[in-house]
Amino acid sequence: MRPTVHDIAAAAGVSLATVDRVLNQRPGVRHVTRERVENAIREIGYIRDVAAANLAKGRTYPLVFILPASDNSFMHGLNAEVRAAAARSSVERTNIRTLEVPAFDPGALVKVLDELSQERPSGIALVATDAPEVRDAVDRLVKDGIPVVTLVSDLTGSQRHHYAGVDNIAAGRTAARLLGRFLGGARGEIAVLAGSMLVRDHRERLEGFAAVIAAEFPSLSILPVIEGRDDPEMAHMLVADALSKNSGIIGIYSLGAGNRGLIKALKEKAVDRSLTVIAHELTAHTRAALLDGTIDAILNQDAGHEVRSAIRVLKAKADGLSVIDAQERIRLDIFLKDNLP
Repeated sequence: MRPTVHDIAAAAGVSLATVDRVLNQRPGVRHVTRERVENAIREIGYIRDVAAANLAKGRTYPLVFILPASDNSFMHGLNAEVRAAAARSSVERTNIRTLEVPAFDPGALVKVLDELSQERPSGIALVATDAPEVRDAVDRLVKDGIPVVTLVSDLTGSQRHHYAGVDNIAAGRTAARLLGRFLGGARGEIAVLAGSMLVRDHRERLEGFAAVIAAEFPSLSILPVIEGRDDPEMAHMLVADALSKNSGIIGIYSLGAGNRGLIKALKEKAVDRSLTVIAHELTAHTRAALLDGTIDAILNQDAGHEVRSAIRVLKAKADGLSVIDAQERIRLDIFLKDNLP
């Protein structure tokens, strides 16, 4: 039978109230008595159910999600998943709020993180911009005992507690293999549309993509990356310009957002040529483009799973509990027009 607080009290020869004070690290217990209780806990093998204790006390976890203010469909969807989690707050004992910062702006992100350090929430989840000053701000939060989870885009080299997102190098490698196989040995050039090389997920996708193309599809050459800032209008303008000026483009890899602009450019500029297109994130726009043949394959991450994972991890870290790695692994889905959910 699992040891209880009653067993601790009996073994230490103290009251239940004293055991409760020791377990919750409250004052009012003499040093010698505290040692006796702690020895009893070790000897009988008592393991505290922190979640049950917090439920009994009615503890609420104030959590903050920091998202980029961006006009792209994936971030809109991610924001919607955070709002859905906030609507479940009473059941999950959370108090969730969202802060938006300008996309790809390290200074703005650092400012918000430093302000949150004064509020001391139970945890912070952020879509990270990979910059030294952001790493330093995250490390300050962790040093102050505030759990931090990176969401969608990681901040490796920082002390963040967990990353809730897909393996982006594997995603880029997968995109390259799909594109190379679909093109079947054809010779030509590949255009790559990114949001910004300031975010690690875009850099890692490009790294994985370029490695596989160079190693296994030497007939394909990658053009300089187009950075569309995940902005549909900018992406439209830049992709349309590239297609107009370069007739050697036979494939496109869109490794970020801005797919509305990409699709618009393809429909305008590629009607008289055959292009193979791989993109990220299943949205209403990319779904329609899959169905009509404008896009050939979509690599997708489940934004809802990422948000739920971040919440579970932040609550566990706030309680000093371990994380079940297998439960928190975010899978990469591959969608063609034939297997759309």
